Amino acid sequence: MKPVIQKDRTGCGIAASAAIAGVSYDQAQKVAASLGIAASDDKLWSDTLYVRQLLTQFGRLVSIETQTFRSWATLPDCALLAIKWHTQRDRPYWHWVVWVRKKGEGYVLDSRRTLKTHVRRDFGRMQPKWYLSVTTEGRR
Repeated sequence: MKPVIQKDRTGCGIAASAAIAGVSYDQAQKVAASLGIAASDDKLWSDTLYVRQLLTQFGRLVSIETQTFRSWATLPDCALLAIKWHTQRDRPYWHWVVWVRKKGEGYVLDSRRTLKTHVRRDFGRMQPKWYLSVTTEGRR
């Protein structure tokens, strides 16, 4: 799985979904638009519905319920993680990143444009709050 860089300041959910689906940001953005999802809609990073709908459209199975983050070792092989979790106007917000484990090695794909590297292993700095499990084989 390769990182996809978000083109919109608020497009982390679209970029994370694109990385999991193996498509470009532009392709994911078009599919999102067809579902009524836009990067400018704050539900993309304050609710799980939009990323679940987008990944389902790409044929991926996504857990409905969030799971509390306990440790990196207990994560599934693929997950959407909520990091930088905070509240504004009594509403939760976060940044979506993708957790990947391949051949026993784990890493995070972070779509934020300003990062020097989008494959992260600085696990102590990210502090996830919860995650959604994703099955990458899909159901197509």
